[in-house]
Amino acid sequence: MMPRHSASELAIRLGRHAEAVCKQYLSSGHRAGRYWIVGDAKNAPGRSMYVRLTGPASGKGAAGKWTDGATGEYGDLLDVIRASLGLVDFEDVAEEARRFLSLPHPEPENTPTDRAASPAPSGSSEASRRLFAMAQPIGGTLAAIYLNGRAITSLIGVTALRYHPRCYYKPDKHSPTEIWPAMVAAVTDLAGRQTGAHRTWLAPDGSGKAPIETPRRAMGDLLGHGVRFGVAGEVLAAGEGIETVLSPRMVLPHMPMLAALSAAHLAAILFPPELHRLYVLRDRDPAGDGARDSLVARAMSVGIEAISVSPVRGDFNDDLRWRGVDALRAALKEQLRPEDVSWFMTA
Repeated sequence: MMPRHSASELAIRLGRHAEAVCKQYLSSGHRAGRYWIVGDAKNAPGRSMYVRLTGPASGKGAAGKWTDGATGEYGDLLDVIRASLGLVDFEDVAEEARRFLSLPHPEPENTPTDRAASPAPSGSSEASRRLFAMAQPIGGTLAAIYLNGRAITSLIGVTALRYHPRCYYKPDKHSPTEIWPAMVAAVTDLAGRQTGAHRTWLAPDGSGKAPIETPRRAMGDLLGHGVRFGVAGEVLAAGEGIETVLSPRMVLPHMPMLAALSAAHLAAILFPPELHRLYVLRDRDPAGDGARDSLVARAMSVGIEAISVSPVRGDFNDDLRWRGVDALRAALKEQLRPEDVSWFMTA
């Protein structure tokens, strides 16, 4: 009996036998060069779906990744098993994958043997990097629709955000794994290295967060790090949530900003060595007050000017949605240093 493996490891192991998987589950198709061509993931005859038979173990161009040119859908070989057999629960898909992998299959030529082919522990920094690599740019996706619904309509420079159409969600260790679309954010350190990821699972139409118990979760190494928009220099604005930080960017698009993802993590962010002035974008609640006070004290203790910036309502996204961009601009203009208004604020 094969040991249990994470979804990412199973996908990598299946990718090593991509052609054998295709022959088994996509028998209506055929090989054409480096690809397997078939109608769709349900094994319909046709030529719109392309499965990569060779490539790296994970990330862009990985073996086993597929794209359906007719629908724009894409995925990995776990999705092929799910669709071709009509399975619903992830555990059933995983069990079928384990069954397939227990059979003897010839190893493909040029199989990667470096560290990228090894499994990444669930919730680790490496797992977060692989998740972000598998996601797509946010433009034109449900994640953009979701942000537009929060009145965040300018997505210039938000390369730290991506979209994954089928992101696994497990309510708890006893429940079956679910699949929802998700906005995926890269958490990075001061050097720009990705140390974690944050997922916001979305409703199927992007109208809001998914109707699940915990639609936001983070993974990886978060302490001291954050989701960054722009490269911090002498000035940085930092807040808790992604939407909280993206809201002031609607009128301050050139000011570097950081979302720490929680009040506790906001209080613990690490300071860039060249930072002279820090704007703390507080949430108007007890946790936000505590994070502000702690962060301001830490910054001042190392000679950084720290300025608390307060919303009128609960947070800056509330202000943007309910008071509008002009009112948000006016409120921020009163709280920023005049030189920063001139340098960073749009008219």
